[in-house]
Formats: sequence, C-alpha cells, structure tokens
Amino acid sequence: MMELSKLNENHKILGELAGSWSYTVKMWMDPSAQPQESKGTAVTKSIMEGRYFVTDVNGHMMMPGADGKMKQFNFKGMGVDGYDNVKKKFVNTWGDNMGTGLMMAEGDYDPATKALTYVSEMEMIPGMKTKVREVVTITDKDHHIMEWYEDRGGKDVKTMEINYTRKK
Repeated sequence: MMELSKLNENHKILGELAGSWSYTVKMWMDPSAQPQESKGTAVTKSIMEGRYFVTDVNGHMMMPGADGKMKQFNFKGMGVDGYDNVKKKFVNTWGDNMGTGLMMAEGDYDPATKALTYVSEMEMIPGMKTKVREVVTITDKDHHIMEWYEDRGGKDVKTMEINYTRKK
C-alpha cells in the first residue's frame, strides 16, 4: 500500500492545471446552431500533498426560466481529479448546481498531444444515459481547453468547449 500511495509523473501532469483561471465556454444545444457563450472563473488547488486536485467553478449563463424567458443563471460546479495508481487511470468526479448526481470518469494521458481523455456516462433524466468523452488539452502553462463530446445516436457530437486562461 505504501508503494501505491506514492506520487508520480501523472500527478505532476494534473499539477500543471493548478491555479486561478478565467474561462469562456461555448455550448451547442443544437449542433447546427450558433453556440451559446458565457464566462466564468475556476480555481484549482492541490490537496493531500498533490494526490488530488479540487476545482471550484463559478460562472453566469443565460437559461430559460419557469416562464420560458431567458434569464441569468449563476452556475457553480466542483470537480476532483487524481491519478489512481491501482487502476493506472486518471480519475475525475464532477457535480454542479444543475443536478444532484456526481459524474465519475476515468481516462488516459497522451504525451504526444498533451491531452487527457476521460470517458463517462451521465444520466440527466431517469433512464436517459448518455456516453460522454471529455478531452482536456494543455496547450501551454497558461492555457488549456476542455472539449466535451456526447454520443447522440451513435455519433460523437461536440456539445461544449471551454477555453481557460491563467489569471496573472
């Protein structure tokens, strides 16, 4: 157990994402339409000597209200990322104020593209499970991009893209 609890190069990869970030998100509700854009901030902190990284996200977006009219919605989310030495996989959990469940994902890192690719399944509505692929590309020390793809009838459809810039 002591050997499996040691930090390694994979934990250092996640450490590159620690810090304070501004982000711009694009969401495609309809892949043929223009994306909805919004902005926010994210703060990622190391916990447990660098074994895990907790990210707190705050943003604003336009959402339909109960009356069907668009109104400002304050978005809050939290993710925990780590590298599981037993599974030999990157692991991630996510929860936000748009639901009550936790999404759990596992993934791998490609050093050639500097990209983490996670796979998961979400169930936003009972009985409607959707396979998800999340790709986090570290473009440089001050920028990374998260691309979100959903399985829509057997087709991999990009429904979200978040561009992060480190705050100075």
